[in-house]
Amino acid sequence: MPQVREVLPRQLRLTGLWLLVINGVIGAGIFGLPAALAATAGGLAPWLLLAGGVLILPVILVFADLSSRFNATGGPVLYTSTAFGPFTGFQVGWAFYVARLTAFAANANLLVTTLGWFNPDLAEGHGRAIALSVLILALILINLVSTRAAVRSLGVLTAAKLLPLAALALAGLWLLPAAAHHLPTAQGTPNALAVGPALVLVIYAYVGFESGLVPAGEATSPGRDLPRALFLALGMAGMLYALVQVACTALVPDLAHSQRPVVQAGEALAGALGAGVIVAAVVASVGGNLLGAMYSTPRITYRLALDGYLPTVLAHVHPRHGVPHASIVLFGGVALALAVSGSFALLAVMSVLVRLGIYMLSALALPRLRHVHGDPVSGSHRMLIVFTLLFCAGLATQVDATSWLATGLLLGAGSLLYGVSRARAGSSSGTPPGG
Repeated sequence: MPQVREVLPRQLRLTGLWLLVINGVIGAGIFGLPAALAATAGGLAPWLLLAGGVLILPVILVFADLSSRFNATGGPVLYTSTAFGPFTGFQVGWAFYVARLTAFAANANLLVTTLGWFNPDLAEGHGRAIALSVLILALILINLVSTRAAVRSLGVLTAAKLLPLAALALAGLWLLPAAAHHLPTAQGTPNALAVGPALVLVIYAYVGFESGLVPAGEATSPGRDLPRALFLALGMAGMLYALVQVACTALVPDLAHSQRPVVQAGEALAGALGAGVIVAAVVASVGGNLLGAMYSTPRITYRLALDGYLPTVLAHVHPRHGVPHASIVLFGGVALALAVSGSFALLAVMSVLVRLGIYMLSALALPRLRHVHGDPVSGSHRMLIVFTLLFCAGLATQVDATSWLATGLLLGAGSLLYGVSRARAGSSSGTPPGG
C-alpha cells in the first residue's frame, strides 16, 4: 500500500486541544465517584483525589515531553512506531482504536440511559435504538462539517458540563468547614486496606488524556500547546474532583450509599431545579466525551492509512471540509452498530490494560526519542520513566483475568492484520509499509 502525505489543515489552538484533553479526562465518572470514594476512603476522599493528581503527574510529564517532539497526527501511535518500529506502532494503534470504539459505544448507551431521566421511552426498546441512532449520526455530521464546527460544539458541551460542576465546587469551598466536621463522624476513617482500592478509583478518574494528543497534525503549534493543554486539564480536574467531593460530603447525608450523589447534592442546593441542572450536566459531560472521541479516534485509522497499513481511502481528506471523512464515517458506523446491539461489553473489559500498555510503551519510548533528537536523558527523566512503569504495573495487578485474556486476543488479531497488510504491500510494491 502506498503511503499518503498528511494534508489535514492546522486549525487547533490551545483552547481546542485543551477541550479534547479535558473531555477525555472528565466524563461520566465524576458523577458517581463521590459515593464510591465515600464508601471506601471516608474522610480521606478529597485528599486522595488531590493525591491522584500528584501520582499521575509523572505520566503526564512523560507525555508532555513526547508530545512536544511531534507535529504529525497519531499521538501514542506515532511515538511508539518511531521508537520501536512499525509493528509496535500498529499494535498500539489497533488496540487503542478498538478500546476507544468500545468505550464510545458504552458511553453512548450511558447517555441514552441518562436521557431516560427526562423521558423513560428513550432508555429502552425501539426508543433506545432511535435515540442512539440520532445521537451518533449527529456526532458524525458535526465532525464532517469541519474542525471548527466540532471544536465549537465541544466548547458548548464543555461549558454546560463544567459550569454546574464549578458552582458545586464553589459550594464545596463554602461548605468546607461543615464538611470537615461531618466527614469523620458520618463516613468514618478507613483502614489502610481500604485506601488501596480507593486510590485505584481515583487514578482512573485522571486517565483518558492521551486521546487529546492524537490530532497533533491539526494543531497550529503542537510542541508548545499540547504540554500546556495536558497541565491545564490536570490542574482543573484535580481541583474540581476534590471540591465536588467536599460538596457532596456536606450536602448528601448518606453519601456512601447514594446512587446519584452529585444529582442529590444539586437537589440539596437548589431543589428540583438543581437536580435537573446536574442531570443536564451529566448529559453534556458524556456528550462532550463522545464528541471528543468522535473527533480524535478516527485520526488513528487516518494515521495507519497514511503509513500504509489500512486502505488509503481512510487517509483521504475532504477537499472542502478538511476532515478525514472516510475514517469518521467508519468509526461512527461501527460505533452505532456496537451501541445498538450491545455487543461491546466483552471488548470493553480490556480497555484498562490497553491504556496501561500505551502508557508503559510511551514511557519506554522517551529515552529513544530524546536520543534521536540529540537530547540527553537525565536522571530525572529516568526517574519519570521508572515511576511510570511501576505505577502502571501496580495498576495492572488490579485487572482481572478476563481483561488479560481479551487484551491478548485483541493483540493476536492485530498481529494477523499487520501480517496481512505487510503481505499485501509486499506483493504490490515489493516494499513493506513503513519500510
